[in-house]
Amino acid sequence: MKFEKNEIVTVTIEDIGNEGEGIGRVNGFTLFVKDAVVGDTVEARIVKNKKTYAYGRLEKVLVPSPFRVEPKCAWHRQCGGCQLQACSYERQLIFKQDKIRSCLIRIGGFAPEQVDACMEPIVGMEDPFRYRNKAQYPVGTDRDGNVVAGFYAARTHNIIAHTDCWLGPVENETILNCILEYMRDYKVSAYDENTGTGLVRHILIRKGFASGEIMVCLVINAKKAFQFFPDQDALLEKLTAIEGMTSVSVSLNPEQTNVIMGKEIYTLWGKDTISDTIRVRDMTQTGFPLTGKELTFAISPLSFYQVNPVQTEKLYSLALEYAGLTGQETVWDLYCGIGTISLFLAGNAGRVYGVEVISQAIEDAGKNAERNGIENAAFFVGKAEDVLQEIYEGGLADSDERMLHPDVIVVDPPRKGCDSVCLEVMLKMRPERIVYVSCDPATLARDLKVLCGDGYALERVRGVDQFGGTVHVETVVLMSKVQK
Repeated sequence: MKFEKNEIVTVTIEDIGNEGEGIGRVNGFTLFVKDAVVGDTVEARIVKNKKTYAYGRLEKVLVPSPFRVEPKCAWHRQCGGCQLQACSYERQLIFKQDKIRSCLIRIGGFAPEQVDACMEPIVGMEDPFRYRNKAQYPVGTDRDGNVVAGFYAARTHNIIAHTDCWLGPVENETILNCILEYMRDYKVSAYDENTGTGLVRHILIRKGFASGEIMVCLVINAKKAFQFFPDQDALLEKLTAIEGMTSVSVSLNPEQTNVIMGKEIYTLWGKDTISDTIRVRDMTQTGFPLTGKELTFAISPLSFYQVNPVQTEKLYSLALEYAGLTGQETVWDLYCGIGTISLFLAGNAGRVYGVEVISQAIEDAGKNAERNGIENAAFFVGKAEDVLQEIYEGGLADSDERMLHPDVIVVDPPRKGCDSVCLEVMLKMRPERIVYVSCDPATLARDLKVLCGDGYALERVRGVDQFGGTVHVETVVLMSKVQK
């Protein structure tokens, strides 16, 4: 059976796809319907046909699912950032747990009974809203020429004028409205992607949830430092009146590119960084109580820092628990960023070595170690695979046996997963344990297949929901070396 484009069909949604779309079947033909919730019966308009499946647009909910809830954001369908906001949070967690399990079986090749024996309950959020400590808003003009800020509509660069995202702190709306009001009053232009003209491209807002400190960085279409804005003091007066404002800066990005931030940052007011604190939790106890240990980090506009601070405490504390440290171990932390996981581990390890390709992040990691009084952590700049291989082959004069054969390796790679050479060198180093922190279950499963195919056994798997309302999920995995 094949549908006609724009045909209206009735379908009951039986499953959820990887991108949060509802999946149903009509006469054996699979239909994917964005914004439909599992359990819904809906009317959908066919928008694209394939040989064995089709895509539909939700037109009307005929019978709502017991899992359907009223979204808090009126723009969630147009924006596309919160693919699951119409689904109850409890059902979102089931979807994410199933997503991890499915990838491990389908991509990793693990037996279902093995996965079920290793998987632990997903760590959910107490409140799946207002949790993001970072947001980047594109700035542009609407059809009438008015300056607007908001989010790109799904799969486009059309800006939805919306200043109050339910995932960010309430201060974001006030900040955006201040900047937009200033731009209108002083005729400051917004960037036009088509022509490459206009000044303000994006607005970056970061907040330290523990410190209450706020950072604003305006990304502008400029090549060199100058008096960046007309009557700049008027803009600063508006922003600095906001409670918690700590840093106001500009990022120069004159390139015609999709990359948001430029490489040059100039502080207009206040500090160059804001601070935030991550606390260690006991992940073996109900409610994950605080242990009394904590670390403070400096965050710059370019710093990589997990966007959900409350869940980050649980994520890193879980990685620490899985590492099984007693105070004597040598640990490698690959893709270490500004040293967040490295410094978490250092309090329970003998020695920690962090690796990160971004030199500024490594500089920040060293400063964060000093800030927290940690002396048993060292950091290397470079690709994880290059640094590990050089050390393993004796290329560094100060490398020793403990560096070559560490007790634990922790990896927290980007969405694309670990480089294949990195996996090869990890296997040569033969640590007793490998802890893998992943933001993509698919690439996680792919890499686990390699590691567990060459001497390591899957021990523990646990999801952590960092991104309520979305399809994304973090996963922490423990692997142990198989004794021969």
